[in-house]
Amino acid sequence: MYILYYSPGTASMAVHQALLEIGAPHELRKLDLDANAQKSAEYLRLNPNGTVPTLIVDGAPVYECAALLMLLAERHPEAALAPPPGDAKRATWLQWMVHFANTLQPAYRQWFYPQDFAPAEHEKESKEFARRRIEATWDRLEAHLVANGPHILGDAVGIVDFYATMLMRWSRNMPKPATSWPHVAALAQRVKTRPSWKRLYDIEGLTEWA
Repeated sequence: MYILYYSPGTASMAVHQALLEIGAPHELRKLDLDANAQKSAEYLRLNPNGTVPTLIVDGAPVYECAALLMLLAERHPEAALAPPPGDAKRATWLQWMVHFANTLQPAYRQWFYPQDFAPAEHEKESKEFARRRIEATWDRLEAHLVANGPHILGDAVGIVDFYATMLMRWSRNMPKPATSWPHVAALAQRVKTRPSWKRLYDIEGLTEWA
């Protein structure tokens, strides 16, 4: 039994969808981020970064969205949500998982919290830099899907597509959302038709970008 500490629509979203897709027994513990529940002493003992998600795995806390997605894919090979070691598509899977974690997620943080990256007089420039980095990822993903789609690894949907779609959702109110790229938008639509996505929305009480 897994325990997922989450908050609706945040970086815990892809992990929650993966658990639903796999059908793994799990318990949900919702954190009120507006009340800074993620900064409580109790939660910081589980995740010293004070962020979501945190997943209790075999009694021990594990955190970081990409790490949890990769861990779940490896612990549940029967779900076929990631290529196994030695598979020809494994390198592409690792490349996109790490790109989303190392390039796209930090760019979103800079977009949403520019004050953490620049003094007040340069916040506008900080956001603009983040916007360009985010849009560059959609440029790259669009080109990849044109050549290799319809999913990131070809015909089969996988955990990397759940990760990408969560990150696409975060762009919904940006000047140029991810769905401005046609093949990226088509990938999002495929993921959004899955029962796991619909169930996720019901459980988390989400309505935007359904």
